[in-house]
Amino acid sequence: MLPAGETILLTLRLAGSVPTRAGRELHTQRVAAQQAARTAPDPLAAARRAEKRFFADFDALLDAAPVGPQYLEREKLAELVAGELLMLEEQGLRVPGFVLLPNHLHAVLHLPAGVGLSLYKTIELLMQRTATQARRLLRGQLPPEADFWHPGSHELVVQDEDELTRVLAYLATHPVRLGLPKRFHEWPYESDSANE
Repeated sequence: MLPAGETILLTLRLAGSVPTRAGRELHTQRVAAQQAARTAPDPLAAARRAEKRFFADFDALLDAAPVGPQYLEREKLAELVAGELLMLEEQGLRVPGFVLLPNHLHAVLHLPAGVGLSLYKTIELLMQRTATQARRLLRGQLPPEADFWHPGSHELVVQDEDELTRVLAYLATHPVRLGLPKRFHEWPYESDSANE
């Protein structure tokens, strides 16, 4: 059984990793699907399907990597981001698994019930810390006015243990599906702490 609390699949992407027009089109489709869900016989289920569809379409666009930086394929950057993800556990969150891909990351985060943290404030701080450290590593390659992460994030609520199992399997096989080099299948690019 999924422990009490909030569990999400978090997606962060590098700034400039999605063509503006394609991003706008996906957002428009998402809004239309959410509006249609309101009049469906089961609005909650329809909204959930719409959100999953958006996640799948957006992830496919990120996986295609048609534009933008691919900083996360650099081992030192991958190590710092992975380390910061795992540092969340010291703050009381659980990180059952994550995967770093060249231009984005997915992480399962679980905020146990009764922990006095804001999941969204924690994500914001994670983005700020990793961006600051990444700037140091990317000296001269990232203009001072440029963002490292795209502002905001995408969160998909994990509803039960079966869905958690599917999400963790998705993360574990993601580098293989993309045909990424072997190093993307191992630390620091991937972690499944449930199996460690």
